[in-house]
Amino acid sequence: MARIRIPSAIVIIFVTVQTGFLLFMYARYSSFMPQSEEKPSQVHILILSSWRSGSSFVGQLFSQHPNVFYLMEPAWHVWVTMYQNSAKVLHMAVRDLVRSVFLCDMSVFDAYMPWKRNLSDLFQWAASRALCSAPACDSFQRTDITSELACKTLCGRYPFSKVEEACKTYSHVVIKEVRFFDLKVLYPLLTDPSLNLKIIHLVRDPRAVVKSREQSVKALARDNGIVLSTNGTKVEDSKYKVMQEVCRSHVQIYETATLKPPNFLKDRYLMVRFEDLVRDPLSEISEMYKFADLSLTPRLKSWVYNITHGQGPGKKKEAFKITSRDAVSVSQAWRNVLSFQKVKKIQEVCKGAINILGYQLVDSEKEQRDLTLDLVLPRRQNQFSWSSFNPK
Repeated sequence: MARIRIPSAIVIIFVTVQTGFLLFMYARYSSFMPQSEEKPSQVHILILSSWRSGSSFVGQLFSQHPNVFYLMEPAWHVWVTMYQNSAKVLHMAVRDLVRSVFLCDMSVFDAYMPWKRNLSDLFQWAASRALCSAPACDSFQRTDITSELACKTLCGRYPFSKVEEACKTYSHVVIKEVRFFDLKVLYPLLTDPSLNLKIIHLVRDPRAVVKSREQSVKALARDNGIVLSTNGTKVEDSKYKVMQEVCRSHVQIYETATLKPPNFLKDRYLMVRFEDLVRDPLSEISEMYKFADLSLTPRLKSWVYNITHGQGPGKKKEAFKITSRDAVSVSQAWRNVLSFQKVKKIQEVCKGAINILGYQLVDSEKEQRDLTLDLVLPRRQNQFSWSSFNPK
């Protein structure tokens, strides 16, 4: 399908003018309307993570729920359109797109996509069970567990207007994003009275992330360039400069949410480690669902067990797919695959994140290969508790 290429400068001007107009109208409207303490009817969940951290898997845990409208990385459209800019410059455009999606206003995609479009023009649309079932597509029921392959085969040609139509029929809107590097950028969304936003911050051992990134070097090259502000030049992260930024951002997000956080973050931030999730899936998922005001159904319990108890770690060609794997083996694979020299370098650039997020450094190749040595520290030692927070 032919795509219209819009100069990034025009898109930036369009987004800036649109944002300014919306802020003006909101301020004017607010001055005439009484403030209400009543929360919006929908619950909005942002799964905040980075590439190759298991976020697609966590996204599916929400996507397959019959009460959830889910989109996977809609901000991809912002980055692919304005790839000559830096991640910091694009933060505002990404935030505005995410806000619009949470409010089921899909006109925000007009700046980034062809005018005449179908469901299949939306990035990773088939990862959304909501776009594979009524009212978006008539081939599946909301209670069905859908697969991307079946969805692509049956639902791709439905009109794009079905995205907005479907979104408005769900109690929960969940977005998974890897393109936020600063929690403070999200403060306007967290204080927006039209949103009921909660954040699930997913982290993973940086050494495991690097192992996974090495399976997807070419696919990540353009994103790497945006992270490192290379004016559109693709980059292979051989010196772990991108990983350094990713680790820095996880520390920033975690510390902002846990060290003297603003009061509006209370009960709206949850940090989840991928390793804890794969070791005790049902317990961790139950905790995430409770946080999101959802319930775990028997069908979802069965699906979660099957998806986390497959054979082997998964194939290289499946790097961006959710397939049945031995999830614990996946989380530990880096210890046998990476050289100790690489591990030492990763530990140098991500030492702060490894320590703060609750992982154990290794001092030798023997420690790295010894799988009886647990490198995931007990979460109680590192977990933030709101009960200990007393705002001044």
